[in-house]
Amino acid sequence: MSSLKYFRPLVQTGVIRPDAALSLAGGACWFTQAEEITRDGGSRIIPARDIPQEQLDRLTVPRASIAGLDFSRPLIMGVLNVTPDSFSDGGDHSAPAQALAHAKHMVGDGADLIDVGGESTRPGALEVPTEAEIARTVPVIAAIRAGLDLPISIDTRKKLVAQEAKRAGADIVNDVSGFTFDRDLAPYCAEQDLPVCVMHAQGDPETMQENPRYDDALLDVYDFLAAQVIMLGDLGIPRKKIIVDPGIGFGKRIEHSLRLLNGISLFHGLGCPILLGASRKGFIRTIGVTQDGVEPGIKDRMPGSLAVALTAVAQGVQILRVHDVRETSQGLALWSAVTKGTFEGQP
Repeated sequence: MSSLKYFRPLVQTGVIRPDAALSLAGGACWFTQAEEITRDGGSRIIPARDIPQEQLDRLTVPRASIAGLDFSRPLIMGVLNVTPDSFSDGGDHSAPAQALAHAKHMVGDGADLIDVGGESTRPGALEVPTEAEIARTVPVIAAIRAGLDLPISIDTRKKLVAQEAKRAGADIVNDVSGFTFDRDLAPYCAEQDLPVCVMHAQGDPETMQENPRYDDALLDVYDFLAAQVIMLGDLGIPRKKIIVDPGIGFGKRIEHSLRLLNGISLFHGLGCPILLGASRKGFIRTIGVTQDGVEPGIKDRMPGSLAVALTAVAQGVQILRVHDVRETSQGLALWSAVTKGTFEGQP
């Protein structure tokens, strides 16, 4: 077995910190200890200052702004699918006017950026032709850009879609394939100086849930993202312009997703902001079944989605990709006030 060591900060919150506390990624969370993990199943708790300096620097350095976003506090990415078959909101916001109205609604509810997608990536979904994806997304992005002043990401695996989306006003490329589907997409983003979000997925949406396997889901996903961050850097996209996403539910069984969520602070070691997209995912349906055996429908999974989101924020996750923006914003406001023990808006 490899002797490679991984360092997962044991994250804490609160304004009272011991002298040995180190700030996590420049945010409100901190840590004094870390779990040292090895591939042979080894695990031990070590003082934070015993982490090798290069890794410690990546864990602690404040994350640079991307497209004007400030990562010193948790941010909300509002989901805007303009597809007829997305698992949660397919067909709800396909026309530009509908999409703009929904985007304005999400901004009013607390969204910091909008993620526009024109290709469903639900389990079993088929690939959408490039022309159709462009026709769905570009008019919507143009409408949002004309009507709102906030960052827009294009959720796509394809260079040509990203190209047209950028022309329409998109600021970030969010690739669920982790830049493995279209080999021309990453070089294009580098050439255009576009920030990116790189996500892990095992397989493509059509087949990804058939039989996903990992030696260790947490470490395997970390290694993939680490390799992709290096690849993107070699192309000219520095870490300060990269967001990482472990890809909850993308080629992962429940136990894989729970392993990732439980250990998600490990990904701070990549030196990039972390995005979590767990909103309304299938594992919430399964775990959130009622006492009488009723599984929550897709649009009834907000409580479970919020619980997962707040758990992730308590581990320092910087971006929450969600459908229920208002509820998430309210949850974050309460989490922040309780964590600080004060409310800045009170008289």
